[in-house]
Amino acid sequence: MKRFLIYTAKIIVVIVLGAIVLDGLYTAIFLQSKNRGKIETVVNSDAQNYDVVILGSSRANNHFVAPMFEEKGLKTFNYGMSGGHLFEASLMLKLMMERKYKIKNVILEADLNLSNEHDAEGISAYFLPYIHNSEVIKNHFSTLENFNELYYIPFYRYIKFDARIGVRETFFTLIHKKTNSLDNLGYYPLEKHKNGNMKNNIVSLNPLPHNKYYEEIKSICKANNIKFIAVMTPICENVKGMNYFEKVKKAYPEIYNYENVVKEDKYFSSCGHMTNEGAKIFTSRILKDFFKK
Repeated sequence: MKRFLIYTAKIIVVIVLGAIVLDGLYTAIFLQSKNRGKIETVVNSDAQNYDVVILGSSRANNHFVAPMFEEKGLKTFNYGMSGGHLFEASLMLKLMMERKYKIKNVILEADLNLSNEHDAEGISAYFLPYIHNSEVIKNHFSTLENFNELYYIPFYRYIKFDARIGVRETFFTLIHKKTNSLDNLGYYPLEKHKNGNMKNNIVSLNPLPHNKYYEEIKSICKANNIKFIAVMTPICENVKGMNYFEKVKKAYPEIYNYENVVKEDKYFSSCGHMTNEGAKIFTSRILKDFFKK
């Protein structure tokens, strides 16, 4: 029995040491990445100066044509993340502040995601390689139920989110394989598809009266003298529960409602996402309303 216990203890020690070594190796690789995605680009960046920073989900990523802002002489980047929630948008802005970014205007896509305060696991996982290297990331994740496992168990986060930050992603990061997420100043254009879903049902959605992460973004902007522009972006006409946007306006009167600025289905790739042509129409309106010269 004694020999068995000693043998078992040795195995445990080897596993723990192996996990620590792998954790350090993976993290070191991610800490030198700057060209694969928006998150590591911010995490591993130095201070930047922007006239306009765009935050939000895919409805920001696909709707704000960042090059059109640049054509107006406004240094801009679209940090919208497909699949992301306000949890991730708030953390992105916190990281920019931690890295001493100077930002004049923040445009936040704030509509459907006001209904929740959850993290988007598929997106939030990309922050986890840096959880031991950034107090901002550590503190932001500290409210999650599984924080202790993610923070204290070596290599656990890489195993749990293998599809996002596992072997494949680590290898591509190591060889500096680029993605298209940084193209077009972060804007991702969509095209019209015959089989695009042109119906949506948001009857069950209700905006939270005081969404924690929306309020964080708003407070950060106020504290850093950043003009805060929160908008609701267009959605197709065939939506059940369109009064959701009225509920948002009632709960957050400072949010500008642009959900009906672009209506026709020909301008939508799917019900919640405009085509490149529709995004250009929408962006022109935003530039006209907020950035006249």
